[in-house]
Amino acid sequence: MQTQLVVFDLAGTTVSDNGNVNDAFRNAFASAGVEVTKSEVDKLMGYRKIEAIEIVINQYLPEHTDKQTLIDDIHEAFNADMVSFYKNDLTLHALPFAEDTFQLLYDKGIKVALNTGFTRRITNAILERLGWNKNPFISQVICSDEVPQGRPHDFMIKAIMHQQGIDNAASVMKVGDTEVDVQEGRNAGCGLVVSVTTGAYTREQLIG
Repeated sequence: MQTQLVVFDLAGTTVSDNGNVNDAFRNAFASAGVEVTKSEVDKLMGYRKIEAIEIVINQYLPEHTDKQTLIDDIHEAFNADMVSFYKNDLTLHALPFAEDTFQLLYDKGIKVALNTGFTRRITNAILERLGWNKNPFISQVICSDEVPQGRPHDFMIKAIMHQQGIDNAASVMKVGDTEVDVQEGRNAGCGLVVSVTTGAYTREQLIG
């Protein structure tokens, strides 16, 4: 079936990430007295961030008396750090050929959408810095806090399909840089799921 829509991830897939997301995660945990390693955080890339935080807290502090408050505090620290980074860091840039690819697909009549494990608050900071909030080649952007559950669930892709009037997931391509991006695309029934190695995962980790 001919592709009608391509759904791209943000950080690590179309937007540069030099370990900044991982750093912000670990800093947010450290502010609550929880030390996690870089490799442990890498395994959670692509997830809705509050759900990733919950996974770590359940692992490290399963008996904590007020886990939800702790999770919320860490999530807020992460959000604040990421928004500040994306608003101010001079190294933020679109990955090579990302914008050219958006235009190429648009010119072929294929819709482009972005989805992300970030909240809308963080995502808007990225879009504004890159000018993607006004990019004519991007049809829609959806964030993990705008659906019932994040990746690997298919809610974001299904929501995009509904908004764009696309009924058959076989005509949708999903592109991402993490294991849960791949799982999300498969769970949605996408006709093609493409993984890239520009993010936290290696080719070997993504094959399967």
